[in-house]
Amino acid sequence: MKLATFDVGQGPRLGAVTNEGMVDLTATGRPELADMLSLIEAGAPGLDLARETEAAGPVRSMEGLRLLSPIPVPPQFRDASTFPRHIVQAPVGMQKLAAQMQGKPDPDPQLGEVPEVYRQQPIFYITNRFSVRGHDEDVLWPRYSQAMDFELEVACVVGRGGKDIAKKDAFDHVFGYTIFNDFSARDTQLVEMQGMLGPAKGKSFDGGNVLGPVIVTADEVPNPRKLRTQARINGSVYVDTDMSAMLHGFDDMIAFISRDEALHPGEVIGAGTVNDGCGLEHSVFLNDGDVVELEVEGIGILRNRVRRQD
Repeated sequence: MKLATFDVGQGPRLGAVTNEGMVDLTATGRPELADMLSLIEAGAPGLDLARETEAAGPVRSMEGLRLLSPIPVPPQFRDASTFPRHIVQAPVGMQKLAAQMQGKPDPDPQLGEVPEVYRQQPIFYITNRFSVRGHDEDVLWPRYSQAMDFELEVACVVGRGGKDIAKKDAFDHVFGYTIFNDFSARDTQLVEMQGMLGPAKGKSFDGGNVLGPVIVTADEVPNPRKLRTQARINGSVYVDTDMSAMLHGFDDMIAFISRDEALHPGEVIGAGTVNDGCGLEHSVFLNDGDVVELEVEGIGILRNRVRRQD
């Protein structure tokens, strides 16, 4: 099932996307279908109700309908780094960017090894849950940055909460999957990461986290490692790969994060940038007006235009 949060001028509503269009689930008046978080919190009975409502219709056209982030304000938002080639290529890209910012020649840095800690456990940070945007929204370039970048990711949405979740049970806690574009101000990130506290303004700006266009329920994604992914800039393909290289799966992430810490329904966990999945790895950054399309098999296309601010 493909679930969306949409607006036709009446405020956010919960819908089911079909081949014919959108079924307005909120129109039932049932509290379980009031919004995405209410549905997630309702568990299996809520999903059964959503499926019954989807089957009964009616279906409205997608024309004139605006897709919002599936969860406009997630209860929590974490982003991991699990793809080995991205882990080793990103520092190389940062060294090239640092030389460029200083007016120095390309130092031609060599790829290193994946730090052992990335193999030992999922490495993640907590990002700004209030800066989330949706499909086809313009992303405003932060004024303090000159090097804007995209990042192609897939995220899972927690369904059933829990604490100290065993890896073997972890997928039972996944509600579904969505596409995540982790927009990044690379020159700012380069400076502040020297403080050894993780990304701050390099990642945290309004609209920096884009989710969508829908959440696909977990039953339709039996193995997220098999998902094919692609990123296009103004129609040109920059990334074409899959999720198979993950050092840690979503089950590992859920088990690790939930150690002595409760997970709650609706939390979002990004798997990290796929191999070759951002401009930094190609030493190519975005320009004003560029249209970024991220496509993930079975989920859809997440599209955004980047706009400089005056």
